[in-house]
Amino acid sequence: MKALLSVYDKTGIVEFSSKVAAAGYELISTGGTHRTLTEEGRLTVGQVADYTGSPEILEGRVKTLHPSIYAGLLARRDAPEHMAELKAQSLDTIDLVVVNLYPFVETIRKPGVTLADALENIDIGGPTMLRAASKNFTSVAVVVDPNDYEWVGTKLANEGLTVEDRRGLAAKAFDHVSTYDAAVTDYLLNNGDSEEGLPDSLTISLKKVSGLRYGENPHQNGALYAPDNNPVGIAGARQLHGRELSYNNLMDADAAWRTASDFTDATVSVVKHANSCGLASREDIAEAYLQAYEGDTVSAFGGIVAFNRTVTAAAAEAMDPVFYEVVIAPDYEPAALKILQKKRNLRVLAIDKKPETPAYDLRPITGGILVQTADTILEDSSTWTVATKRVPTGSEMQDLAFAWKAAKHIKSNAIVFVKDLALVGMGAGQPNRVVSVHLSQRAAGDKAKGCVLSSDAFFPFADNIELAAEAGITAIVQPGGSIRDDEVIAAADKAGLAMVFTGVRHFRH
Repeated sequence: MKALLSVYDKTGIVEFSSKVAAAGYELISTGGTHRTLTEEGRLTVGQVADYTGSPEILEGRVKTLHPSIYAGLLARRDAPEHMAELKAQSLDTIDLVVVNLYPFVETIRKPGVTLADALENIDIGGPTMLRAASKNFTSVAVVVDPNDYEWVGTKLANEGLTVEDRRGLAAKAFDHVSTYDAAVTDYLLNNGDSEEGLPDSLTISLKKVSGLRYGENPHQNGALYAPDNNPVGIAGARQLHGRELSYNNLMDADAAWRTASDFTDATVSVVKHANSCGLASREDIAEAYLQAYEGDTVSAFGGIVAFNRTVTAAAAEAMDPVFYEVVIAPDYEPAALKILQKKRNLRVLAIDKKPETPAYDLRPITGGILVQTADTILEDSSTWTVATKRVPTGSEMQDLAFAWKAAKHIKSNAIVFVKDLALVGMGAGQPNRVVSVHLSQRAAGDKAKGCVLSSDAFFPFADNIELAAEAGITAIVQPGGSIRDDEVIAAADKAGLAMVFTGVRHFRH
């Protein structure tokens, strides 16, 4: 029996190869792997070049692409004519293949990577061997994941691998190759975007990160998938405490983290059903939490809290009286974590910084998927246009900028009331924008007086402005662009409001 080993990631390969050799396999390998295995006389390993009779050429680009290799992998052991042909050609079967691939994904993630570097890290021989071995899995075992070395080695040393074992390993190898090919495809397409700024073809490969108890409802199945083995954002968050995360926990946690991490100042977002019911920025993160909680103390119960700074002991103590499902932050002071871990049902997540390159925003529809780029436009409030006679004060402009960013993360039609860099009232997801203003006013109550208002899209009628003025709003930020802008501006002037146009819309359906 022969085993062919050719791995870029050398993790555990010496120990595994020792088990393979002890199980009676003759080892052959390629350049770098051969050096690792034979260093200091560890193992007796043949060179692939000696086995094929052909030297490695083109700086190692061609080494395993040879009939001697693929005849040994693809020959059907139950086909007498195949075995006779191998014998006539003085060829042997290859019964075990251990391969992992050049680090293409890791390479293209490096800052300033060149096309030449990317192309050089597209593996050719590795995927070909994996496919060939996997096609013939009834006779050939294929191992692509170092995490499988231990159990495969144990089985080889004892009863051997079953057909079902080899089937599972083959499926894993095909999945690995398809994921690899998807990354190459995506890279090449994204360097030649279509006129719409999106690729003409989009290949998506996802791996299951974890199962979930169920989906949005108990009768639905649910699981978490991510593009690779190193997920980022909420998908890659480390759970430090608490029960298993649910589908809805992750949806709301993502909404909370997207919101809090979009602010540069110390900010806390309290989310319920994917919308912020509390949001505030302060110099001190504990004070930011208290102000966010005060935004809607009723809705905060059972919500999700996201911090864009390390959670301090003071912040954890401030949270202690309230029941929350999940808390998310980049880090926690040891004393803060100790306080939070006293709550058995609270899920505590630590999350790395937001990915530098946002992923596409994908939304399934019946029979297809809608794709858009992320809503990450850079905005400067100094470029906004004052549409009214009255110009916002300095403090109003600060609140308007905060409110504008807050509205971006709330479901349209979104209206938010803000005062002193804190969310005071919010209306979301309504088919009528006036209803969203009503909801914001009701949530804010007496605190609405002196607030500023942000609307994620333009006001189609002046009635929204009139209602805002009655609530005590002093300044408004909105995109502008309605055919009735003149009427809306006139209503604001009549009420003595300041209003600015951004020229940008932030719908979030």
